[in-house]
Amino acid sequence: MWKRWSLLGFSLLLAFAVAAPWASSQQEEARVPAFHAAPPTKGAELPPILGKGQLWGNNDQYPFQSHAYGLAAKIPNVIYQQPCYCYCDRGMGHKSLRSCFEGIHGAQCSTCMKELYYSYQMTKQHKTAAQIRNGIIAGEWKTIDLQSATTIN
Repeated sequence: MWKRWSLLGFSLLLAFAVAAPWASSQQEEARVPAFHAAPPTKGAELPPILGKGQLWGNNDQYPFQSHAYGLAAKIPNVIYQQPCYCYCDRGMGHKSLRSCFEGIHGAQCSTCMKELYYSYQMTKQHKTAAQIRNGIIAGEWKTIDLQSATTIN
């Protein structure tokens, strides 16, 4: 009898040890990435969004890459208030979707570009930054087709 209880206890302990990291990783994936709840304050010194001409090589391989930077420059305060679901806030220290377009990361990441195009489309539909953020959190940006995104103006 003692062996059975010991085996059962060991099995339960093993099951909890294996399940605990999985459960915490599921909670982490549900976390909304970094964003700013309001636009930047007047006079705030922010790094500039890269210009289309500053992209080169693989970062300017497809028209939708440079086009995304052109649109990002049109809505910097909107993308400042958006999270980025490539989770670049974790490994790269980004503070919002805007951070992705301050460097070349935005041209290398389909998530960033899809969220940018989504944000731009919603801005053109007169959505607020908070409404756009809710759509991004809900995953609505995933419907963006990058191959046809250059038609978005």
